[in-house]
Amino acid sequence: MRGGLRVSSGAMFTGTAVFDLLLPGDSRSLKAKRSYVRPIVAALRRFEVSAAEVGALDLHGRAQLAVAVVAAEASHVREVLDSCERLVAGRPETELLSVRRRLYGEDD
Repeated sequence: MRGGLRVSSGAMFTGTAVFDLLLPGDSRSLKAKRSYVRPIVAALRRFEVSAAEVGALDLHGRAQLAVAVVAAEASHVREVLDSCERLVAGRPETELLSVRRRLYGEDD
């Protein structure tokens, strides 16, 4: 106890996922691309993750989205990333080409 507060040495886990998406053929402009990407990013943020478009920024038919999550338990990080992946894979207007996931713990 320090200054009346308990100091916890609790574990912290972080996880990331990068989704590579193929967008519909009508996304030939950056404005059209944004119309597909923005709703997905907004939906991902409902899982209380950080989400952003991170790659293929100048390619009209492709997008890379990333999410990051922090939690006290590795199982919670996995559950959140699973939910995010299901959401992205379930979008009928895009095709999920690949997912890269990483989990970081105290030992990393």
